Amino acid sequence: MPPTRGRPIALKILILLLVPLLSLVGLWAFAAGLTGGDGVRLLAINELAGNLAIPSEQVNIHLQKERLVSTQFLATGQGAGKVAEQRKLTDRTLDTFRRLTKAQQDLAPGMTTQLNALNAKLGQLPELRRAVDGGTVGPLDIVEGYSQIVDASFRMYDAMVLVPDMALYKQAKAITMLGEAKDMLSREQAVIAVVLAKGKVEPRERGAFTAMVATRRLLYAQALNHLDDELRGPYERLASSPVYLEFTRTEDTIRGQQTTISLPPTAATWSVDAKNLWRAVERNQSAAVQGITQRVTPTAIGMLVKLGVAGGVGLVAVVASIVLSLRFRRRLVSELAGLRDAATELAEVRLAALIKRLRGNVDPPTPEEVAPLQVRTSTSEVSDIVQAFNEVQSTAVEAALGQAKLRYGVSQVFVNLARRNQSLLHRQLLQLDSMERATEEPETLADLFKLDHLTTRMRRHAESLIILSDQAPGRGWRNPVAVHDVLRAAVAEIEEYERVEVLQPPPVSLLGSVVTDVAHLMAELVENATLFSPPQTKVDVRSSSTAHGLMIEVEDRGLGLPRIELDELNDRLSKVPEFDLAQSDRLGLFVVGRLASRHGIKVTLAPSPYGGLTAMVALPSSLLADQPVLSGR
Repeated sequence: MPPTRGRPIALKILILLLVPLLSLVGLWAFAAGLTGGDGVRLLAINELAGNLAIPSEQVNIHLQKERLVSTQFLATGQGAGKVAEQRKLTDRTLDTFRRLTKAQQDLAPGMTTQLNALNAKLGQLPELRRAVDGGTVGPLDIVEGYSQIVDASFRMYDAMVLVPDMALYKQAKAITMLGEAKDMLSREQAVIAVVLAKGKVEPRERGAFTAMVATRRLLYAQALNHLDDELRGPYERLASSPVYLEFTRTEDTIRGQQTTISLPPTAATWSVDAKNLWRAVERNQSAAVQGITQRVTPTAIGMLVKLGVAGGVGLVAVVASIVLSLRFRRRLVSELAGLRDAATELAEVRLAALIKRLRGNVDPPTPEEVAPLQVRTSTSEVSDIVQAFNEVQSTAVEAALGQAKLRYGVSQVFVNLARRNQSLLHRQLLQLDSMERATEEPETLADLFKLDHLTTRMRRHAESLIILSDQAPGRGWRNPVAVHDVLRAAVAEIEEYERVEVLQPPPVSLLGSVVTDVAHLMAELVENATLFSPPQTKVDVRSSSTAHGLMIEVEDRGLGLPRIELDELNDRLSKVPEFDLAQSDRLGLFVVGRLASRHGIKVTLAPSPYGGLTAMVALPSSLLADQPVLSGR
């Protein structure tokens, strides 16, 4: 049985489950995408290292060397060939860097910004070289100019090392800081070359050198605090080596006040000390960069493996949640559908059949007729509903049985009273008949005829009670009776028989067994026609033979009925009507319906051309005798 209105519960349960399921799927997809994206970004860092980090580091190295020789050239006026040669090497590394950066695509916005800033600084290199060649700037200005280009590359490194793994980020950031410390050492070399050329430390060189030393030592200390033991070991050994200790003493000497007057004898080894330390730092820095780069791929792979495991488990959990939710939905909907079908079958089939049976048989219902609902369910609430339906069924059956017994008792009372009245009225008719035969006075005879007519009507009303109780009146004929006599007998049983005109019927007869019921049926229809038409009008009764039997029409000239009410009456006459005490004003229609159903007679009400109604009674050929004969009891 499909749902008659509203949305089905299957859809509502699906909507109820859809929200948490979609949320779960969304969270799983978000977590998987976030973790997977981190792993992919880590793998992409290797490509960035090959195309950006390593080439830019080579550019920095050659820029640092070009800065040193350019500073020496400005300070001493010698070494122009070294400057030219170094510029060629720098340009070669720049060409490689620019070629690789052009091929790099899909960079992060922050990375793109820093790369553009670095290229802009590199674009200032020709102007800086012209200043060196023209001797229009001082050595410290040249150091600052080259340092700005190198600083731009370190800002690009900061954007590059923004990896999603925190431990790896700390190591990469520390190595970038060590690279900046290495660049500070290169700047110190350039200042030392200026100091050696001048033979003393002027205030400007002393201030710049002091700032460089402080920055280098701070970067060095902070970087070592973040490095793990593997990467920190070479730098700790370097910090305790004679090369490093000797250079720190050189830094302290240059920052001292006495160097502002003249340089100490040890100044002859300053450039050598700086160069030795530079080589050691460059060797450690290269090893550290290579070591951190080698950690990127395993970290990314480990992250992707974790994603695979966690994502797989999460996917299994999501699929299991979906399967279990859909299975729960299907099972609950199946249980409710089974309950709906069982309740529908109970209401429309079993209870309807039981009530129909109780109308004619008031015996208690059998166990099969009141069998409880059987619904397969594992849900306690559905089981409670099934139990409630069974209790409703028991109550409904008890009420129907009580009503049937009540109707049967009332019917028996009607039958007993009607049969007693029928017996008395029959004896009264016999008495009146004998009195009519014994008198010859016209006035007395007229009064006796009126009493006879009233008694005949009373007998018909008594028989109506018997018919409504689904019993036979008891009167009958053994032989067939002519239709004309049956119709006249029917007219004689109503009050205003003078208004009725019975037209000559066909020469056919009715079987004796149906004469009483047909006469009663026609009397009810004819009386109804006289009651609902003006007293000055006539009621016509005509009949004609048909291929299937005999058609009798009762036509009045009343006001008629609306089409809706007429259809309702025809529907009631087409089936066995259940007597309703609330509609006792239409008692005759109930009697007509019972009699018509008993003998297969079809009674139809239709509008009359005269404005009233026409009652059409179709008698089947099974009720007609072969030849018309005289009536007799």
